[in-house]
Amino acid sequence: MIIIADGGSTKTSWCLITESNSKVYFNTEGYNPYFSDTPTIISSLQKNLPENLQKTAVSEVYYYGAGCSTPENNEIVAAAMRAVFTTAKVKVGHDLLAAARALLGVDAGFAAILGTGTNTCFYDGHDVTMNIDSLGYFLGDEGSGSSLGKRLLRDYMRGYLPEGMSKIFKDTYELDNEAIFDHLYNKPLPNRFLASFSKFLYENNNFSYSREVVKESFDAFFRNLVCHYPGYQDHTFNCVGSVAYNFRDILEEVALEHGMEMGTIIRSPIDNLVYYHQVLAKSDL
Repeated sequence: MIIIADGGSTKTSWCLITESNSKVYFNTEGYNPYFSDTPTIISSLQKNLPENLQKTAVSEVYYYGAGCSTPENNEIVAAAMRAVFTTAKVKVGHDLLAAARALLGVDAGFAAILGTGTNTCFYDGHDVTMNIDSLGYFLGDEGSGSSLGKRLLRDYMRGYLPEGMSKIFKDTYELDNEAIFDHLYNKPLPNRFLASFSKFLYENNNFSYSREVVKESFDAFFRNLVCHYPGYQDHTFNCVGSVAYNFRDILEEVALEHGMEMGTIIRSPIDNLVYYHQVLAKSDL
């Protein structure tokens, strides 16, 4: 049996391909090696993988993950996979490569991620050929869920939200400034905490504030990242991620303003990624 997984900072989507070629899908939390070490990942996998999964029957694991951008980071995840899937051959790659392969297959083009974090690249039909570092949620990640959440929290704490929207936020989350600071500075995975608030903007898009914040964030994403790729306007804009999918109408508007036609927008790459491995590239990584 073969497992193909796409891991963001918040969620990992898994597909188990059985010997009869049937597909079994399941989810676990995300494993970003910048925030999670090998023992933490092992513990989470042991708790969250399906109980009926026959781990020793898995022969290959192809894992694409957020933060898997260096050999050292890849090994943090790979070591956890080998500890859990003890008889499997394990290969670990970057979630940006997963996005490109899911969006473009074996065709060259531009691919991006807009989820908890942000990433972008040129892709040659096999591998990433150019990537401008998004710099993470502290310094960059424009357009991401964490960036949207940061703006929303900042405006709420300063009293800048529209009055009705501020009340809805307060009633929904029951967070005061002290609790927010505690989450950001004392608890693990602050990027995931920030990104969780992008859902609030989506659910309250009847307020003009929500659309303005999302559009400003997407515009910063294009100005600081996309527009710095040589000849970017010669390509369509292809993107994966919940933020891209949920706000795709605003994303298309901003892309067109920057001279880029919309291509494919998908919430999750896992189905297309399975197709890539089964049909297009025969388990290449």
